[in-house]
Amino acid sequence: MSKRTPEGPPPPPTVQRVRIQYTKRGRLRFTSHRDIARAFERALRRAQVPMAYSAGFSPHPKISWVGAAPTGVASEAEYVEIGLAEHRDLDALARALDESLPDGIDIVEAVDAPVGTSLPDRIVASRWGIRLPGLEPSVVEAAVAAFLNAETIPVERLMKTGMRTLDARSAVVSMRAETGSCAILHLVVRHVTPAVRPDDVLSGLRTVADLVPPVPPEATRYAQGPLTETGEVGDPLAPDRSPTGAAGLTRQDADRDEAAIGTPI
Repeated sequence: MSKRTPEGPPPPPTVQRVRIQYTKRGRLRFTSHRDIARAFERALRRAQVPMAYSAGFSPHPKISWVGAAPTGVASEAEYVEIGLAEHRDLDALARALDESLPDGIDIVEAVDAPVGTSLPDRIVASRWGIRLPGLEPSVVEAAVAAFLNAETIPVERLMKTGMRTLDARSAVVSMRAETGSCAILHLVVRHVTPAVRPDDVLSGLRTVADLVPPVPPEATRYAQGPLTETGEVGDPLAPDRSPTGAAGLTRQDADRDEAAIGTPI
């Protein structure tokens, strides 16, 4: 029996790979990653981005998601890589895609992806901020101290395969409490498998210090990328930017520049 092959010519090859940083803000923080991906694919079609497709009987656009935030949290640093069948100007592509996306998903930056480089290899940690309304800063500071002094903090999370125990402490690189009108946790969390999420850290604080927020906390991811020598989260797109700074102009950059010079760009 001869092997079946798809009818018609093969899809055009990928001639340009683009890495995109985008946000997930407002009410969209409650949207699942699957729905975010669907909205993104619709926006790519609406913006007439010439996507490259995989071969086979069920071709699909070449889109690679990296480190998607869990449902229920906001993010300023989400990343996706797309493959194009035709070369496109990055500035025009970023603007068209930004205008085609729903409110809350904003394009921060778009850069070319050099051949032979891997974005997932650079995404090893996240920097989070967790607002804790209704809690006294001194109580939060004491809970942070107890968390950091613990060697291990087992917490349970329900997964598709059932209940699983995670060590919330081992993934946390640093944590501090910001005092003010509302207590805010600032933490750097290493990406491990399975991932330790903000909810797991809050579960760990409840375990070691009986810290229970009276109202739902609000978590936001502000950065994800490589870990620096000082324990901070670096910029994963830094190696990809044009030396002249021309690549990666965002819509926000264009609006700011236009306002500054008073003439259209």
